[in-house]
Amino acid sequence: MGLSDFTCMNDLEVTIAGKPLAHLLYHFRLPCGGFEHAHIILGGESFVALAEGLQNALWSAGGAPRLHRTDSLSAAFRNLEADAKADLTRRYDALCAHYGMEPTRNNTGIAHENGSIESAHGHIKAGVKDALLLRSTKDFADLAAYRRFIDEVVTARNRRHGPSIDAERKSLQPLPDTRTADYEEVLVSVTSSGGFTLRKVFYSVPSRLIGHRLRVRLYDDRLDVFIGGTKFMTLQRGRAGANGKHGHIVDYRHVIHSLRRKPMALLGLVYRDSLFPRDAFRLMFHHLLEVRGEREACRTTVDLLAIAHERACEAELAQILTEDLAAHRLPCIRSLRARFCPDPADLPDVVVELVPLSIYDGLIEQGAAA
Repeated sequence: MGLSDFTCMNDLEVTIAGKPLAHLLYHFRLPCGGFEHAHIILGGESFVALAEGLQNALWSAGGAPRLHRTDSLSAAFRNLEADAKADLTRRYDALCAHYGMEPTRNNTGIAHENGSIESAHGHIKAGVKDALLLRSTKDFADLAAYRRFIDEVVTARNRRHGPSIDAERKSLQPLPDTRTADYEEVLVSVTSSGGFTLRKVFYSVPSRLIGHRLRVRLYDDRLDVFIGGTKFMTLQRGRAGANGKHGHIVDYRHVIHSLRRKPMALLGLVYRDSLFPRDAFRLMFHHLLEVRGEREACRTTVDLLAIAHERACEAELAQILTEDLAAHRLPCIRSLRARFCPDPADLPDVVVELVPLSIYDGLIEQGAAA
């Protein structure tokens, strides 16, 4: 038997690049041998999160149990209409059937029926907490680094039960040739705003896609965007606010050309704060508003974003802006353009001297003589 459940990790106060990370941990366990698998979930409990985490666990274990048990999945079913609930049930049953597992659920509110994993939540969280203490910091450079950290903790826990896990692995069912779908697929239309809205989140895309209909595969942490059958791009998945406020995932590269034509539009953008790629750009914009006023602040900020995009110098430019803010200086667009956008007239002339083609005749003659 295999068991799946989710547990909240917010009390560990993990941060990514200094920002708090609200997340769950999908937890899978084979209670007989003690095998465990954990997967970071950025959204709430959902079928997508369960499907992705469960399949990762089964392929990591090297086989599938004959019985798979979850809780009642009440969080995943919450606020769904009857047809959506029935569809979710069918998809869960199909997921288990793909791996030859019988799906079962414990009764609502009877947590001890899933006790073999409920109690294990506390142990794995304690293991993560101890590892964080040894690491001496709860901050990670990016999400990928935190995922690797969790994998290392779980691997160390599994190593302690190596013999019993190997013994149980012999009884697992063989895995199918391929995984099954661990995403939701949705069709969206790109509006004149240069993006589309999905699950109360606005996503920007290149302006050339305005009017196109896109196929989006919705994962827990990302969106894969397709044009027809061709994968076009991957976007970070956003979340709507707790109060129902719409979220925004905006790439300034998608809208910078429009902003250069109308810089003052920056002032009224509802997703303005999401537009800035780094804090230094946002802080400089507000500093310019206080010192130079709205028109100059918008124009200068758009120029800064344009330089960052066209010359691929976002990080270096952000560092310069940070130094300017610390020294209470305003950015000089002319000097920044000279630094990152050199004048073509200043570029060196490269002269390529072409050899006469007749010299190859000598090579042909030498080859024939040989």
